Amino acid sequence: MNRTTKGATMLELVPLTDRIGTEVRGVDVSRRIPTVDFERIYQAWIDTTILLFRDQCMNGAQQLALTDRFGARISYTRKRFSNDDAPEVLILSNVLENGRLIGSPVSGRVWHTDGHYLADPPAGSLLYAIETPPEGGDTLFANMFAAYECLPERIKARIADLRVVISRLQSRPYNYPDRPPPTEAERAEWLDMPQPVVRVHPANGRKALYVGGNVPWRIVGMNLSESAPLVTFLQEFSVMPKFVYRHRWRPGDIIVWDNRSAMHKATYYDGEKFRRLMHRTTFGERAAC
Repeated sequence: MNRTTKGATMLELVPLTDRIGTEVRGVDVSRRIPTVDFERIYQAWIDTTILLFRDQCMNGAQQLALTDRFGARISYTRKRFSNDDAPEVLILSNVLENGRLIGSPVSGRVWHTDGHYLADPPAGSLLYAIETPPEGGDTLFANMFAAYECLPERIKARIADLRVVISRLQSRPYNYPDRPPPTEAERAEWLDMPQPVVRVHPANGRKALYVGGNVPWRIVGMNLSESAPLVTFLQEFSVMPKFVYRHRWRPGDIIVWDNRSAMHKATYYDGEKFRRLMHRTTFGERAAC
């Protein structure tokens, strides 16, 4: 446990597991966190890939203010489910109002990294729980630093300079088998995006695997018969239980995850029986001080 007192607050940074995550205690995110405390929180996020804040209450403006401390806010998906008062806040929910969903009811139920199909993927995401079901709806997080560091040296050498092709077209039948094939407009918009198999974190120089998901992505310059087993091995290795934290949400929880060093996956909940309401913000790299 790491503890310090600053003014009227007592900040505690408590490990969630041996390999991933830090719980932040002793702060109220609806107020501006003192800079000296926030810098310690930020470093814990960089080092352990996810942060957990419990028992918080914040409005849209306060969520945006907290997001801005981590990096420049961005919005890149599902704008029809944005918060009217804070457009950069994405609503994830199965709640109906006037017969219409107020948010995206199903999201991210396979292992993935947010925005990995973009040329400049988001650095991190922040998810705030307002209503949570009494069972189900957990989120799993996996530490890609730890996964890379535990790879055999021969595998590290083999993948050191490889690039993987992230394809939204290829992922559609794997991730959304219930949806129709991509339209011509989607095919034109969804360009394949090569990404490094091993990503070097800009803040600390540590290496992390970056092959998220359940899709046997293609490796640039490699036959599919060779690349598919390699990618599948890396994906399965990286989500071994020793690298994973399972979060059981309760109202007032906030989790901030680092997309450069973590994968995540939502789990099922009974949307016919239970309500769920979450607010998510996404952000890019932090401006240099």
